[in-house]
Amino acid sequence: MLLVLAFAATALLYASVGFGGGSTYAALLALSGLDYRLLPLLVLACNILVVAGSTLRFARAGVLPWRGAALVTALAAPAAFFGGLTPIDRTTFLALLGGSLVLTGITMLLPLSEVRAEEPSRGARAMPVLAAPLGYLAGLVGIGGGIFLAPLLHLTRWREARAIAATASFFILVNSLFGLAGQLVKRGPEAFGTAIGAGLPLLLAVVIGGQAGSLLALRFLPGRWIRWLTALLVMIVGLRLLAGL
Repeated sequence: MLLVLAFAATALLYASVGFGGGSTYAALLALSGLDYRLLPLLVLACNILVVAGSTLRFARAGVLPWRGAALVTALAAPAAFFGGLTPIDRTTFLALLGGSLVLTGITMLLPLSEVRAEEPSRGARAMPVLAAPLGYLAGLVGIGGGIFLAPLLHLTRWREARAIAATASFFILVNSLFGLAGQLVKRGPEAFGTAIGAGLPLLLAVVIGGQAGSLLALRFLPGRWIRWLTALLVMIVGLRLLAGL
């Protein structure tokens, strides 16, 4: 029951900043003792359920920049598929995920320059290319990758905060689908069935939490809070994973 509540709370918090929560689901499942080979399958399924609802809400609210989001995702998604195909051991998995999250959290806390946040920097134009290695890393560790992408989008002032949250949500949805396809090729459909069967209550929990979180993001959270909450979440999770090595 505690794990179910933790998944619901994670989905609520992460969906409020446009994420699926895959990194924290992975940490919770690793602590619960689930076979790490099944872990990415369940995590990606949870991601898809959370961000599908979030993406739909953001799109209906008119805050999802479809063209920009599609460009950023186009190169990342195939890379996520190949990342899902790549074998990885448990220690490397935790080290890569934890270290990446700490670094991205730090970038989120860096102050913006005096240029208005609405004016994108030159680096914003390179986002479609930079997203490709992020997609591969996401597929490798079995998450959606929005938690890696969003700090770069904020740092380069790619769009305003809610548009970035919406783009991260779309990015996670597409990458999770491609990453899951790679995991299925690597592990087989039987492993997927085992993972889903073991995690059905968790899947229901993230659906409820994710819907509440995306609604919170659209109606109540100011843009600056979204950015700070993003930084706090990724740093806490990253340090937690590294501490467990």
